[in-house]
Amino acid sequence: MGYLDKTSNPAFSNYFWNNNSGSYKKLTVSGILLKTLFCLLVITSIVVAIWKLYANGTNIKWFATGGMLAAIVISIVISVRQHWAHILVPLYAVAKGFFLGGITAYAQASFPNLPYQAIGVTLVTFFVVLFLYQTRLIVVTNKVRSVIITVCTSIFVVYLISWILGFFGIKSFIWGTSWLAIGFNIFAAIFAALSLLLDFDYIERQKNKAPKYKEWMATWGLLVTIVWLYVEILRLMKKFAIRF
Repeated sequence: MGYLDKTSNPAFSNYFWNNNSGSYKKLTVSGILLKTLFCLLVITSIVVAIWKLYANGTNIKWFATGGMLAAIVISIVISVRQHWAHILVPLYAVAKGFFLGGITAYAQASFPNLPYQAIGVTLVTFFVVLFLYQTRLIVVTNKVRSVIITVCTSIFVVYLISWILGFFGIKSFIWGTSWLAIGFNIFAAIFAALSLLLDFDYIERQKNKAPKYKEWMATWGLLVTIVWLYVEILRLMKKFAIRF
């Protein structure tokens, strides 16, 4: 070990090799909870501000689109630069705040109090899935994990293709109020809820083991899932309101 003690290469220094010292801060559930609450507060504040702007006659047409595109770009950067998560995840929350502010302002104007109901359903769903996970009524096995990831990826691809087709004037069935569109929306909402299982499983496997910065990664995962679940529920409730 004499070489390792003398080398100037930081990859072989005692700082990286002496992992048994216990001096490193680790990922904790409380840390994730605080970061998630902070980001949700940021999102909520921006949503309320945009609602007020819309109520005062401000054109918010590009808020939702701009926020969505910014969130996608930030997510890509987070995926390849995880150590920047402490900066990028709050920025992601800001982008999602603009996105949600735009879509919920229009929903509130057309269907008063519908966003509040969607928030309530989202919260209930979150705690129901958490209960199912904690009581092990649903166990996240490798097979379950693979199915959820595969289906969620497929749903994302369908949305992406539909969004691109919209630029060419082709309206996909998923945006309508047909029973087929409603069925797809219900299917997407179910798997958005099931995605919470992956977040809970990740946190449980990494707590008190992973580096502290991974708390931001876990927070990002929760935000992605919670926002997606809320959007699916809001869209579904809007379709039912229009149809009935």
